[in-house]
Amino acid sequence: MLDKNDENVKKTEDSTKEVANETPKVEEVTSFEEVNEVEEPLKETVKIKEVEISETTNRVEESTEKVVEENNNDINEAIDEIEKSVAEDAENSNSKEEETPKVDYSKATLEALVVALKKVISNNPVQKIKSQVDAIKNAFNQKFGALLAEKKEAFLAEGGNSIDFQFSSPIKTEYNALLFSYKKERDAYYKDLEKKLNENLEKRLKVIEDLKTLIEDADTATMYKQFRELQDNWRAIGPVSKTRYNDTWKIYHHHVERFYDLLHLSNDFRDLDFKNNLEEKLKIIKQAEALAEKEDITEAFKELQELHKTWKEDIGPVSSEMREEVWHKFSVATKKIHDKRHQYFREMRSKYQEIIDKKLEIIEVLNNYNTSNNTSHKDWQESIKHVEQLRQLYFNAGKLPYNKSEEVWQKFKAATKKFNSAKNLFYKQEKSSQQENLEKKIALIEIAESLKDSEDWEMATNAMKKVQADWKKIGHVPRKFSDDIWKRFKTACNHYFDRFHEQKNAVSKEQQVAVDAKKALLDSLKEKESHTKESVLEAINKWRALGVLPRNVRHLESKFNKQVDKMLESLSLDKQEVAMLKFTNSLDSLVANKDFRKLDSEQMFVRKKIDEVNREISQLENNLGFFSNAKADNPLVANVKKQVEEFRVDLNIWKEKLAYLKGLDY
Repeated sequence: MLDKNDENVKKTEDSTKEVANETPKVEEVTSFEEVNEVEEPLKETVKIKEVEISETTNRVEESTEKVVEENNNDINEAIDEIEKSVAEDAENSNSKEEETPKVDYSKATLEALVVALKKVISNNPVQKIKSQVDAIKNAFNQKFGALLAEKKEAFLAEGGNSIDFQFSSPIKTEYNALLFSYKKERDAYYKDLEKKLNENLEKRLKVIEDLKTLIEDADTATMYKQFRELQDNWRAIGPVSKTRYNDTWKIYHHHVERFYDLLHLSNDFRDLDFKNNLEEKLKIIKQAEALAEKEDITEAFKELQELHKTWKEDIGPVSSEMREEVWHKFSVATKKIHDKRHQYFREMRSKYQEIIDKKLEIIEVLNNYNTSNNTSHKDWQESIKHVEQLRQLYFNAGKLPYNKSEEVWQKFKAATKKFNSAKNLFYKQEKSSQQENLEKKIALIEIAESLKDSEDWEMATNAMKKVQADWKKIGHVPRKFSDDIWKRFKTACNHYFDRFHEQKNAVSKEQQVAVDAKKALLDSLKEKESHTKESVLEAINKWRALGVLPRNVRHLESKFNKQVDKMLESLSLDKQEVAMLKFTNSLDSLVANKDFRKLDSEQMFVRKKIDEVNREISQLENNLGFFSNAKADNPLVANVKKQVEEFRVDLNIWKEKLAYLKGLDY
């Protein structure tokens, strides 16, 4: 009775009709795509050599029992899956990538990614680095895409047209050259591999034909030795294409069982082989059952593939009465791993769906992001910061396999493009406004430069102050001009006001004589011990006669006024008279120095004091009304009346000061 793997031998052999008699064609690489490369499987163009269909069919029908009908479809499904995996593994045995630690390239620079790509390509066989190259490609494409978007945004912000945008980078050129070289080498490898697979298929078909001949024509004395040689030859042959692997194995295995059926002439050889094969298959079953308990299901499935390959390639059949039982045990163990693997995939799909849902939520926020209220550069900088936070949330939500990520990624790009379009439109309009501001500021610079050497101090000073005020009212200019025009404007303004203050503070020879004379007068007044009203007034007149002090020595004026106040306070004069003498001296000093702003402030202050004193007097007189029946010598009443009199004296002084102020000619 046949193993379950052999149940369709007849159909398989019927379908195997032609041998490859022409060289397969592999398309030559003529173009280069650096994004989202999809590796196409090798094109199978091999035609299997025609076999003797009717003869083989008759032999199969005569020498095999009817295959037991499968009652468990789930086990069949598990076996089919592992069969396909073993077939693929057989074809790709030389190109399987070795287990290497996964590298996170997400934070690497473009330059570092190119260095990594060069190292991976140079130090490893081309057929073993696809996943590493893909990881580098994904990281490079994302980073370069972001750089490209940034450059385009800057180009548009400068007023450029989208259709005219171009950007080239030496690092991108080097990256393209490396990737092109890798693809060319990889294509050459798989073209050569296809040729070898076809050659191996020819060799396996030859072994099958030799085995059939042995069964029909061999000498019983030597047939077992010849059979062993054919088995060794079969095992020594390299891999064949995955589409032909199961077909050729089933045919080969069928004829192996035919051979063992013929060994009834030498039961010792046959029974010994059956026994050894049974022991080996039971070991494999035990290993498969242990794999079902392994935590790493991906690794367990890989090891299960190797067990199935060993079962098929390296171990012969067992006795007919044990075949179904042994195969069933192996199938059940396979089914357990199959179920566990599918449960793992279901969990991963659930996990991926959670990541997709999170990413879609972020995309929805981006799509609904309102920028209609952004009217300034500051507003947009806030929005850019917020959107960047959303972008980071998107990337931190988790990674997805390519077949699940592409659709979500396209939606994300569309959402960010919507935001970037609104941002670019604002800055394009802002660019136009900034150009107008630049023209306005250049006009102000020209005015400032025309006035910077003016000798008409009054006119030029007023004009320069207006220019400075107008400058502050104008908005931003293009960044590349900002520093230059500010430096030019500041230079013109500083040049003028440095000249202005220099001439204003300059002391002529005549002024220096007056300064020295005023210092001497001030020193003499400090040394004099006694003063009279007449001597104080004489000192004031002398001081005024010496002229106005230059601005840089105006502090002498303050010292003189303090000295005058001190001298007046030493005299036995009426309080009101002393106050007026101090006041008139101070005001005359302001008039002499043409400090009209302080004179105006002084007049406002005096008027305010008059109002305050009048209110105090009114309040006190109102309070006296409450004591109309009190005696004249009442202490409280007497005190209030005294306060009223004092306030009236103060009021007269303030009124006299106001009258003096009004009489000044300024």
